[in-house]
Amino acid sequence: MIRISLDMMGGDFGPEVVIPGAAKALERHPDVTFLLFGQAAKCESILNAYPKLKEKSVFFDCEVAVAMDEKPSQALRRGRYVSSMWRSIEAVKNGQADVIVSAGNTGALMAMAKFCLRTMATIERPAIAAIWPTLSGESIVLDVGATIGADAQQLLDFALMGGAMARALFEVERPLVGLLNVGVEEIKGQEEVKEAGRLLREAGLDTFDYYGFVEGDDLGKGTVDVVVTEGFTGNIALKTAEGTARQIAEYLRAAMSRTLLARIGYLLAKGAFDRLREKMDPRKVNGGVFLGLNGIVIKSHGGTDAEGFAAAIDVGYDMARNGLTQKIENDLKKYHARHPTTAGPEAA
Repeated sequence: MIRISLDMMGGDFGPEVVIPGAAKALERHPDVTFLLFGQAAKCESILNAYPKLKEKSVFFDCEVAVAMDEKPSQALRRGRYVSSMWRSIEAVKNGQADVIVSAGNTGALMAMAKFCLRTMATIERPAIAAIWPTLSGESIVLDVGATIGADAQQLLDFALMGGAMARALFEVERPLVGLLNVGVEEIKGQEEVKEAGRLLREAGLDTFDYYGFVEGDDLGKGTVDVVVTEGFTGNIALKTAEGTARQIAEYLRAAMSRTLLARIGYLLAKGAFDRLREKMDPRKVNGGVFLGLNGIVIKSHGGTDAEGFAAAIDVGYDMARNGLTQKIENDLKKYHARHPTTAGPEAA
């Protein structure tokens, strides 16, 4: 039985999306129970419309909801111990839940998760990992926004955590890991990236294979299972990819409705276009994973719909079922046993 904690008030639409999304996820994963944290006045009437979900859930009334535009420091001051976001995270800390899923304010969620769960002993800064659609399936890209300007050791930590996530999500024994760079030659790139490449080549681990440097076009090709970068570059890449997908969809929609012949051609090729639309649908890969914390935290897009939120729950389910946290801890221990001088400071 997988226990999933949900922040009911997170996202642009709150319980109006979270509850039907949870109901969809329950249909796919009947072995799930939910802990629901939200404001009773806004949640109970919607929850009553989903009796199967209500039967598999425990609801906790919370007086505070974190706003999407709140600063992380303000959210911590106002929402610590009392908000739906904090209490849903705290359920993981207390062992009541295996994973928490929220569509709320990313900065506030990271601040609360880091404060409540703490980082793992040798991890200095956490990362956000995104699931990326590719020509060969899916890959993992991290960091996409948590750590701006990572050093070589932090990039190595991201590689270790991303490799563990790939084993948990894709169930591959030795995922292929690459470092995002401006070229594939060893002499190119920032010193931090070149040094991280050296550390990865010398890591000597059996948990993943280091491919080397990859470039921006390798993200879509699926050249490697895990692409490692720092948060500034990763976030720009993520937003660019999302915007490009929407741009292509609009181009296709406009082209297919321009003339009668185009509309006829669309009808003849509708099956192919439906498959393309499904492949490009961001809801299918919704769910960023916070890595490096003592617990599993999943961040859903704030503006997602019920199907997208259900996809984020799917990611959390897979991470919990396949023991993501334990895999990361084991990989970190293996690395630092081989390289004891590189161990980071204990988490505060």
